[in-house]
This record gives sequence, C-alpha cells and structure tokens, in this order.
Amino acid sequence: MRRFSLAILIITLCANNAFALSFNQLNKTKEQNKIIQSEQFQNISNQANVLYAENDIKSAFNLFLSIPEEERTSQNWLLLGNILQDQGKIDEAIFMYNKAIQTDENFYKAYYNLGNIYLQDGRPNMAIEQYKKVIKLRPEYAYAHYNLACAYIKLGKFGKAKYELLTAIDLKNTVADFHYNLAYVYKQQKKEKQAKIYLDYYNKLIENQI
Repeated sequence: MRRFSLAILIITLCANNAFALSFNQLNKTKEQNKIIQSEQFQNISNQANVLYAENDIKSAFNLFLSIPEEERTSQNWLLLGNILQDQGKIDEAIFMYNKAIQTDENFYKAYYNLGNIYLQDGRPNMAIEQYKKVIKLRPEYAYAHYNLACAYIKLGKFGKAKYELLTAIDLKNTVADFHYNLAYVYKQQKKEKQAKIYLDYYNKLIENQI
C-alpha cells in the first residue's frame, strides 16, 4: 500500500513539474513576444521620426498614431503635439504635451512647448509656470530664460524680465532678439544709456547676418 501511495505521489510530482515547466515556457514565450512587439513599435517610431524630419507630416502623424498609447515614448507624444500645434489644434496639442510629461516628467521639451502655447495664447502666468520647470531641469537652456522674460514683459514685470534676459545673453550672446528685448526693457525702465548699448549690439548682430 505504501509503495502504491509513493508511486501516486511520484506521478503527481512529475505531473506538477511538467505543468510548471509548461507554465514557465508560456511566460518565456509571452516575454519574447513582448520584446518583439516593442522592437516593432520602435522601428515604427524611427520611421515616423524620419518622415517628420523630411517634412512628410501626414505620414509621420499616421505612423505615430499606429503605435499603441502605452508604447509611445515622450518624443512620440511631443511630435504629435508639434504637428497638431502647427495645424492650429491647440487643445489637442496641449493634451499631447501633457501625455509626454506623464510618460517622462523630466522631459523638458514638453514643458517648453506648453509654455510657448500659453505665451502665444495670451496666458503669460501659465507660460511662466512651464518655463520655470524647464529651467529647473535645464538651467543652461537660454531660450527658456528668454521666453520667461517675454512672459514677464507681457505682465509688465520688467525687473524680472531683465534678470532672465541677462541670463539668456550670458548663456548665448549671439541671438539678436535677446539684445533687442533687453534694450526694450531698459527703455521701459527709463535707462536710455543701457537701452542704447543693447540696441546697438542688436543692430550689429543683424548686420552680420545679412
């Protein structure tokens, strides 16, 4: 009787081991399929990036949309937002930029583009909030300081605008608009001498571009 029970136990254990092996193989197959799918989506993303760079916007847009949402990268969401913004679909672009941020909260380009939308749409306070996030992540990004200054100018906060413009110029002093806006700020502050210095520098940069 004991031998019979032992035999049943051995058969049961063998069956359980076979089931475990089959289950592990199934998991392994699923994992392999997931990797293959991810690679396929990456290839689609790469093709879409190339089309976007070649200005084949419609094809790029459709390819990005063919990638499942959970597989889209922050860059995918950003470019979808760029396309929609260029088409004047502002609310949809904002949605895409926010999805980019949800995918990667350190993706400073999405904050920057959101700031640009809000600035152009006459919402400088919301723009300021986004530019500050950019600067926290990329303090060396001169254009974030410049656009933050533009938002302050719209609010009449010339002292803060001056600080950001000077920072932008320290980081990248060859951009003519940085100097022009700083000249404007100094003029608003009744500092004609400083305004003339930066206006002259602006004119010099413009002449060199011709």
